[in-house]
Amino acid sequence: MNPPTESPIAVSVYHARRERVLAALRAAGGGLAIVPTAPEVSRNRDADYPYRHDSYFYYLTGFTEPQATLVLDASAQDGQPAALLFCRPKNAERETWEGFHYGPDAAREAFGFDAAFPVDALDAEMPRLLADARTLHYGFGHSAELDGQVRRWLDAVRAQGRSGVAPPATLADLTPLLDDMRLFKDEHELGVMRRAARISAEAHLRAMRACRLGMREYELEAELLYTFRRHGAQAPAYGSIVAAGANACVLHYPAGNARLREGDLILIDAACELDGYAADITRTFPANGRYSPAQRELYDIVLAAQQAAVEATRPGVSFEAPHDAAVRVLAQGLLDTGIIARERFSSVDDVIAERAYSRFYMHRTGHWLGMDVHDCGDYRERQGERDGNGALPWRVLHPAMTLTIEPGLYVRAAEDVPERYWDIGIRIEDDAIVTATGCELITRDVPVEADAIEALMREARPDAVPV
Repeated sequence: MNPPTESPIAVSVYHARRERVLAALRAAGGGLAIVPTAPEVSRNRDADYPYRHDSYFYYLTGFTEPQATLVLDASAQDGQPAALLFCRPKNAERETWEGFHYGPDAAREAFGFDAAFPVDALDAEMPRLLADARTLHYGFGHSAELDGQVRRWLDAVRAQGRSGVAPPATLADLTPLLDDMRLFKDEHELGVMRRAARISAEAHLRAMRACRLGMREYELEAELLYTFRRHGAQAPAYGSIVAAGANACVLHYPAGNARLREGDLILIDAACELDGYAADITRTFPANGRYSPAQRELYDIVLAAQQAAVEATRPGVSFEAPHDAAVRVLAQGLLDTGIIARERFSSVDDVIAERAYSRFYMHRTGHWLGMDVHDCGDYRERQGERDGNGALPWRVLHPAMTLTIEPGLYVRAAEDVPERYWDIGIRIEDDAIVTATGCELITRDVPVEADAIEALMREARPDAVPV
């Protein structure tokens, strides 16, 4: 059976990443690094959940098959293999059921490894590789199964102690090094992320155009999923949120069977995963094609908050700066609308100081984005002067970092809230690449201004939209 005719493999990109890790390990004194992929997970009886590789493993290999492990030997001498793959062997009978598998020989050639072995050779090869290695680098504690394997391998090395062989004296977690690498996206990654953003934006456009009163939430979800796959994305990047009316005040509400009613806002937070990279878009639009005055009022506040956060997203500022900018606009808007009573707070600074806004805005304005929709990477520095609460400084933004910008307001029905705002949930989210001078929004192929959204929906169904 032949390999796929089209493949996102970029051998030089993954090879360069492995070499960068090896160089860092050599600078730290050498040693051995183990990076396994994700296990397959049973869904029920003879059916597994759709398989998705481990992001760290894929970042260094580009290899998407299960039952695979990458080993990087930073102590290898010239001419010895330093990047080794262990993967499933070729099996014609299994390929009859599951399709093409590379096997060690083809994987080594296609992905540029120095050597490749069947995965069942791990127990024989690892004690040999670990013998006299100074340090073992892997994500210990992340997998009980791998922890058990490592203990057995180390025990096999210790059993050779009388022959002068010693196991690694130090265990080190490899993930902080990989986190710092993944935090900065290379051109290959940014290209994939831009394509994922375009597909995801097209899905939102299709959902807005398809929206009709009386539809159910899951019908709009179907429009999203169709568009993802039609344009080549492998899967949704996360469970799609399609929330009508009061459901939009539930932050992670899954698309259900609620009908779209007159006067509802529809909040859709959905995006695809393409070649291992996620997009993340949220739009909030009226089911009938026109925002009510109260909906428009809150929508414009959230949009202004997002714009303030976008302007604050630039090199040299802290990760917290966009959030602070958005919170100030949202807090002022909550005061201006009377959702937060002016009798209790004399200024927006008081609202912020007492976190009164958090009743209506309870999440942060962004997160890292990349191979995982909530991507890896510390949000605070690992060292520095701590603030009065004992917290380390926020990380500083630099070019090639990627993050979301997603303020929102969620106003549930309550006696102390003006009734016209009850059960309005709004979030606006775009994906940003930090550039040398600011940031690039890669998800604006779907409109964000209220007038533009209304115009789009009016064009899609001119007879259904009230004038």
